[in-house]
Amino acid sequence: MIDPVTAIAGATAAFNFMKKGVQVGRDLQDMGQQLQQWAGCMAEIDQAEKMVEKPPWYKALGGGVQAQAMEVFLARKKAKQMRDELREIISHPAILGPSHWQEFLRIEADIRKQKREHEFRRMEIKQTIMEWTAGIALFIVLTGGLIGFVWLAR
Repeated sequence: MIDPVTAIAGATAAFNFMKKGVQVGRDLQDMGQQLQQWAGCMAEIDQAEKMVEKPPWYKALGGGVQAQAMEVFLARKKAKQMRDELREIISHPAILGPSHWQEFLRIEADIRKQKREHEFRRMEIKQTIMEWTAGIALFIVLTGGLIGFVWLAR
C-alpha cells in the first residue's frame, strides 16, 4: 500500500532541492535525480488516490478508508501548492523561462508513465494475488465449517 504521507515528504524534500537549484541558476537536466524523485512521489500520490477510490473489499469492511482518503486529500493539496510554486519559479523569464516549464512537464509525464507501467502494475498484481488467496482460504474454512456442522448435526 502506498503511504501518501511518505510520498509527500519525499516530494517536499525533492521540491526544496529543485527550488534552491533553480534559484541559483542550475538547469533542469542538472537536477535530474530530484526531478525523478519528485515526479515519482507525485505518481505515488496519484496511485494512492486511485486505491482509495476503489479500496479492496477487506479495507472497505474495516472502515479505514476515510482516514486514508483524508491523507490523500491533504497530500494532493500540498502537491498542487508545490507544483504552482515550482511553475512560477521555473517559468519566470529571469530564471529559466516558460519553455523550461514545458520541458519539466514532459519529463514528469515520462516518469509517471514509467512508474505506472512497471511499479504500480507489479503492486496491483501482488495485491490481486493476496486478495484471491485470502478469499479462497476463507471459502475453504467456511465450507469446512459448514460440512463439519452438518456432520455433527446428524
